[in-house]
Amino acid sequence: MNRTWTELEAYQPRVLKLLEKSIGKNRLAHAYLFEGKKGTGKKETALLLAKSFFCTERMDAEPCGECSSCRRINSGNHPDLHIIEPDGLSIKKHQIQSLQEEFSKKGLESSKKFYMISHADKMTTNAANSLLKFLEEPGKDTIAVLTTEQVHMILNTIQSRCQILPFSPLPSSIIRLELEKQDVIGYMAAAASQMTNNLDDAIELSRNDWFAEARAIVIKLYEALTVRKEQAMVFVHTQWMPFFSEKELQDQGLDLLLFLYKDLLSIQLGMEDAVIYIDMKETLKKEALQTGQQRITEKVLSILETKRKLHSNANPQLLMEQLVLTLQEG
Repeated sequence: MNRTWTELEAYQPRVLKLLEKSIGKNRLAHAYLFEGKKGTGKKETALLLAKSFFCTERMDAEPCGECSSCRRINSGNHPDLHIIEPDGLSIKKHQIQSLQEEFSKKGLESSKKFYMISHADKMTTNAANSLLKFLEEPGKDTIAVLTTEQVHMILNTIQSRCQILPFSPLPSSIIRLELEKQDVIGYMAAAASQMTNNLDDAIELSRNDWFAEARAIVIKLYEALTVRKEQAMVFVHTQWMPFFSEKELQDQGLDLLLFLYKDLLSIQLGMEDAVIYIDMKETLKKEALQTGQQRITEKVLSILETKRKLHSNANPQLLMEQLVLTLQEG
């Protein structure tokens, strides 16, 4: 997916604006360290930076996307762009040395060279030391981008030679919009975007049959709690516990249940655009009219307390039984 600077600004406005300004003034640093969680756009930003760096028809910061350099980067075969990934579990010394040998040669397309080291925290000590020498003597028209999810694992001496740019977790609104662009049905996009700040994970989740079934089971429990109260406890034993059979799954189920009760609060506060269960909005509106705001708040807090106890190794089935009794009140 080839996005422009303007499109990526919605993801990481501070980082993108800084890089755009540096490109426009021809003041790019010789080395950058992009740090942040998986799925925050680090690699995509690095490749866009490389395109702007090599593009022969650039307009301000924006690469043309059509010149030979842009097309070669899009297809992954630009001769002066080198990407290093971990070889197995680590990035090894010989990989950095091969890179140094490449960069001792003249650029094939121009004098410019660009290299990216993904998961730079996975460099062996020898590899990190080799890179350090490389960074200490930057070549003219050479840019390095290191990416990491664990900046604390990068040697301080390497960090000090890079401009560090932190990538923030993506807001749920951006993830939801991206999922909808990829034709994920609205209510699934809304739910998946709340479960993670990682776009890649959200895409995978939204296409996962298990997640769709989990959401359906949560809705059935909610209906049992509000319409068929005598069936709620049986439902927990026969459907909820067998489906959410592990602690991590149970935690996700509780998150989905929490979103339902938060939707009731959103409706009461006049924030209907924030509703996650958009396919249930009319049902939730009726329930919101019949239940006091304080009572709904108490139910939200009881779900949060159940999640806390779940992480303290309390018995999951007993926790769900107690939660059902609490949610049935009022």
